[in-house]
Amino acid sequence: MNTVTTVQQLRDAVAQARRAGQRIGLVPTMGNLHAGHVSLIEQARRSADFIVASIFVNPLQFGANEDLDKYPRTLAEDQDKLAAAGCNLLFTPTVAEMYPNGMDGQTRVLVPGVSEGLCGTSRPGHFEGVATVVCKLFNMVQPDMAVFGEKDYQQLAVIRTLVRDLNLPIEIQGAPIVRAADGLALSSRNGYLSAEQRSVAPALYRSLQQLAERLRNGETDHAALVAEARRSQEAAGFRPDYLEIREASSLRPATADDRNLVLLAAAYLGNTRLIDNLCVER
Repeated sequence: MNTVTTVQQLRDAVAQARRAGQRIGLVPTMGNLHAGHVSLIEQARRSADFIVASIFVNPLQFGANEDLDKYPRTLAEDQDKLAAAGCNLLFTPTVAEMYPNGMDGQTRVLVPGVSEGLCGTSRPGHFEGVATVVCKLFNMVQPDMAVFGEKDYQQLAVIRTLVRDLNLPIEIQGAPIVRAADGLALSSRNGYLSAEQRSVAPALYRSLQQLAERLRNGETDHAALVAEARRSQEAAGFRPDYLEIREASSLRPATADDRNLVLLAAAYLGNTRLIDNLCVER
């Protein structure tokens, strides 16, 4: 696996692979990789011949009081994991390489609708930063396909909408959530949890499973079900940010007539914000 740091080096390497007739796959990441990220590379390899991964902790998607400065940087370990998974090229740009004219004057990409509410409300400007950096990476790599994790369900919806609305010729694939044995969705931010908090953390997913079971059993009072699930999270030690039942494809608030649902939750455990989701058919 080769590692490059400039856009020109990236484009040269991808152009060489394309001249060889290879299908290009892209997996954007912020590094501090775990088994969930590795699964994205493995999925990309099933659909493409030449896999490009990026590691860039994007300041444009972090708010003023978020964890940009302390976000883990583990490049050497990440390189080993990517190489073992079959990644061909790693792009690790600096902030100056990604935003050579600074971030204040950077052209930005706004995806209305699906970026609103949920994390869009809790983290103002977050999805504008995500959409902008992903659009830049798409233009730099010009991949045939790209893989994003379904744990960031709203983010995946934003990227699908971006690709559709801007007529980008890129196949977007979602990769299933990878969970620890106790059900906790794998996340780089899990490393912020103390041992005691880590033992509590799986209760977030259990609350979604319990809510899903009640929906499958025919209960339709969404407000009451959500209120009870929030109380369950609080009793376990969480400080809920949001818990909502949405229609799975559009992300609009679900009605009693909808059959394909997604449960989306964000909650704080101490200072660590965890997110999770669960799709439900009823």
